[in-house]
Amino acid sequence: MSPQVQSTSPERASRKLVVMKFGGTSVGTIDRIRNVARRCLAVSKAGNDVVVIVSAMSGETNRLLKMAHEFGEIPDAREMDALAATGEQVTAALTALAIHQQGGDARSLLGHQVRVLTDNAFTKARIKTIDGTKIGEVLREGRIAVVAGFQGVDDQGNITTLGRGGSDTSAVAIAAAINADVCEIYTDVDGVYTTDPNVCPLARKIKKISYEEMLELASLGAKVLQIRSVEIAMKYGVPVHVRSSFSDVEGTLVTSEEGFSSGEMEQLSVAGVAYDKNEAKLTMLGVQDQPGVVAKIFGALADGNISVDMIIQNIGTGESPQKSATDVTFTVTKADLPRAKAIIAKVGAEVGCRDVVIDDGIVKVSIVGMGMRSHAGIAARMFQILASEGINIQAISTSEIKVSCIISAKYTELAVRALHTGFGLDRKPEEENHPSSEK
Repeated sequence: MSPQVQSTSPERASRKLVVMKFGGTSVGTIDRIRNVARRCLAVSKAGNDVVVIVSAMSGETNRLLKMAHEFGEIPDAREMDALAATGEQVTAALTALAIHQQGGDARSLLGHQVRVLTDNAFTKARIKTIDGTKIGEVLREGRIAVVAGFQGVDDQGNITTLGRGGSDTSAVAIAAAINADVCEIYTDVDGVYTTDPNVCPLARKIKKISYEEMLELASLGAKVLQIRSVEIAMKYGVPVHVRSSFSDVEGTLVTSEEGFSSGEMEQLSVAGVAYDKNEAKLTMLGVQDQPGVVAKIFGALADGNISVDMIIQNIGTGESPQKSATDVTFTVTKADLPRAKAIIAKVGAEVGCRDVVIDDGIVKVSIVGMGMRSHAGIAARMFQILASEGINIQAISTSEIKVSCIISAKYTELAVRALHTGFGLDRKPEEENHPSSEK
């Protein structure tokens, strides 16, 4: 559920209000924090009010959680959040000190001071409301507000964290709460690309992409933006600019469809190619082909809090409807596979399943584009491209702006490159904007 933010932006004549978020790599060393301070001061001196959201220094959250596991395989979730949140607290204070050192004025704020109110689902809390009053006070004092991302507080005053990638969520939600003009997400790449440049060297940077396309790409494995942050941006109409911390080149603007001209929307039927290796396929053989059986299977999985992606049910075969049997195939994340196997072993006996076949050597490849709404034959073209490379499709799912196929994982790079070329997404030889990425 998206947060219900309270609009409390300060009065500010013609000054723009800019939220700048810096990830763990961007603040990974003292020198990089100094670089962040320089960027923030430059934006402030250009006549803007600036709110900075920071992650923990790269590797710090993992270090903290590793220590917690020294005291048990499953540490108390409340204490885990209290521990993990200190990473962002350190970065926020250091960033404010760096701004002071360079002649600016800043005030660091933690989640409970900003009053990022969440539910009490420790380690994966959801934002309920944000009160931007404290941020407004800091800005009216002429200071840069430096806010610790990733964290909030519940109704009882307990520190909570928003889960992996939560600083993106913090940044966009705070930008919505204070009516920011833009939320700039600084990372170790200089924008959103048509596919993973590590897989396809001809991938090119997208100058502008719609919320819907970015949401699909984020859900399909693109790691530039966290999916919850895109959901919030779309709900509240927050323009998001994905940029590099290490260069001044323009990045990718994530915006509404209204932000496009008609020519831009019609130019490409497919905006990007994504892939996700984090799926496993389960096939239940010989399931009773009767009403209520599929509901029982997927009801049990839902009760186990397991999200199912693709589902295929074959046509039943048998002497009569009473004796007819079918196969049911579905995919889950690899992290959920052990629990899914246990649930299926139990419910399978109740629905006549004679065996379960598991395949975790698969990948989901997808094409995404708003232009699919007005271009016929996109799915057929995708299937033809894969067939021409000798790649067998095991399962298919579609939405209005997406087509996904399950294929063998060994064909990942071949499929991504073939689709990227087949839909005309390759970089032109004269194009210079190569992605910058730190490994």
